[in-house]
Amino acid sequence: MFTIDLDMIKKYDKPGPRYTSYPTAPQFNENFKHEQYLDEIIKTNYGTNLPDLSLYYHIPFCDTLCYFCGCNMLVTRNRDRVKEYVKYLKKEIDMLRAYILPERKVAQLHWGGGTPTHLDPDEIADLIQYISRSFNFKDGIEAGCEIDPRGLTRDHLEALRNGGFNRISMGVQDFNDKVQKAVNRIQPEDITRQTVQWVRELGFHSINLDLMYGLPFQTIETFGETVDKVIDISPDRIAVFNFAHLPWLKKHMALIHAEDLPAAEEKLQILKMTVEKLTSAGYVFIGMDHFAKPDDELAVALREKKLYRNFQGYSTNAGADLYAMGITAISQLERIYAQNYKTEKEYFAAIDSEVLPVMKGYRLSDDDYLRHQVIMKLMCDFELNIPKIENEFKINFKEYFAWGLNNLKEMVNDGLVSISDESLRVTEMGRLLIRNVAMNFDAYIERKEDTAKYSRTV
Repeated sequence: MFTIDLDMIKKYDKPGPRYTSYPTAPQFNENFKHEQYLDEIIKTNYGTNLPDLSLYYHIPFCDTLCYFCGCNMLVTRNRDRVKEYVKYLKKEIDMLRAYILPERKVAQLHWGGGTPTHLDPDEIADLIQYISRSFNFKDGIEAGCEIDPRGLTRDHLEALRNGGFNRISMGVQDFNDKVQKAVNRIQPEDITRQTVQWVRELGFHSINLDLMYGLPFQTIETFGETVDKVIDISPDRIAVFNFAHLPWLKKHMALIHAEDLPAAEEKLQILKMTVEKLTSAGYVFIGMDHFAKPDDELAVALREKKLYRNFQGYSTNAGADLYAMGITAISQLERIYAQNYKTEKEYFAAIDSEVLPVMKGYRLSDDDYLRHQVIMKLMCDFELNIPKIENEFKINFKEYFAWGLNNLKEMVNDGLVSISDESLRVTEMGRLLIRNVAMNFDAYIERKEDTAKYSRTV
């Protein structure tokens, strides 16, 4: 069992990036447009050992608004609006397909949202077929989709499975009725269990359930009951997210009253209880907020140091070029990030003008690329091979990262990190605070150029 030191958590609990990218999204700028993105796409088609493709499709629609939601989503029940969006998504597919070599193969596919199962089963099947005709897929592809059990039918899942999807992820957050009402997400336990049963009967390889702590009216006792029920359901993976109450960023979060949230001390107690219950039940603590069964690919990738991190979180597929389609979606090639327009109107207008719908992006400098490699190694492997980094980038590690290494002395003294001439290693307790460790290698934080408001690190 993994035991949490709450005093240590309190000491280091402060706002910080989640590092699904480096540089982080606040550094993206609107001087980066479709021309730069297109240039980079074309460059990736040349050379030897061309990277595989990872495809992400953003389906932003939901039936109802969950008050805790921090995603880029749109609430609608207008089916014509959904059909119009899918029509433009197909147009974006056509535009990208024209620039990518046909022989490059897709190794990973993910649909996120919003709620991709807001599409009806026929729409799901149609979009899958369109994507399959447009790209060349590898055997054994990892294909995941986020679903919402509310309003879901077995036909939705059959459409996904028949189309090659083999991974499912869905939100639970909390089974407690009072909490569900407070966040406007009524999802009875029996609906979740029925969905999991269908997923297993249809032969999906992996099921992930999301939990969230820090929601209104949660207590150690009530959330403990939810955790016990999730352990009984026995998903392959579990994500336990910290609710960040940010009404100045997401106006609908003001519908959650601050006085109903658990006090800081109880919130940390809930986290401690959750981590200890899950690890006692045999789940491997992957890092930050992810847990997996020992034989799950995520846990295997952690042991084999093949874990990867991108805008979808932790993944097992490193080295692929990520092409993300739909509003707000962020693509990631080796040296660039490109984010699509955030509104349907701007997204549709760009595609009608026959240009890639890029609103902003970022091209990594040599320093950015070095720090990106270091931070992602820390986030995924929880250790650095210092001589290897020095040889690859022709630097003196201790001189180059003097600011960060000086800051890390306290974490070393607290047993969260160990540093030698050969390596920097993050301890098991340090994994929970990995965002804090990574921040010491972030040049924008060092230079005080990052003024974005982030969620707290635990």
